[in-house]
Amino acid sequence: MAIDVKTTALLLLDLQNEMIDPNGKIGSGGLAKVVAERNVIGNAARALQAARSAGMVVVHVRLGFRDDYEDALSVAPRIARLKEHRAAIVGTWGTEFPEALAPHAQELVVTKQCVNPFFNTGLFAWLSHRGVKTIVIGGVVTNLVVESTARAADDAGLATIVLEDCCAAPNEQWHKFSVENILPMFAGVSSVSSVFG
Repeated sequence: MAIDVKTTALLLLDLQNEMIDPNGKIGSGGLAKVVAERNVIGNAARALQAARSAGMVVVHVRLGFRDDYEDALSVAPRIARLKEHRAAIVGTWGTEFPEALAPHAQELVVTKQCVNPFFNTGLFAWLSHRGVKTIVIGGVVTNLVVESTARAADDAGLATIVLEDCCAAPNEQWHKFSVENILPMFAGVSSVSSVFG
């Protein structure tokens, strides 16, 4: 799948310690195990290195809240669970990225308080200012942040490519259903090798 590196950005979504590390408050519930089995970190690191080598725009997106969660607007049950476990608080280990995916100084880090990385973050304007017309995305979880990003990007007129091998969900059924039935309505579904060689 050919991309124009001058108008394409790589967005890595919620690939932070809280989600993908076995010691993370979310990852410890089984997500980190699936991430490891699917080699999501290794695949995302390959995509990141390739994007950097090509001079592409790179964005790291993470979920992060104030200590008092006053910025958590969603009333969904999953947010209550985050609060209960004191998860994803900005400034803690959980909102940091693993060494293999650590942002470089010139790369944007977006901290969001909901599923959609474009909501209340200025991300779309930031990408538009840089001439980005296509985004290549991967992250966790497939049926939440990846789907939400693809939907919002499509609404905003951005072409989207999902790196399936850089995504995971707590169980394979959710991931497979999203990749086979939902994401193709908003994005191209591909792999690191197909996009970056």
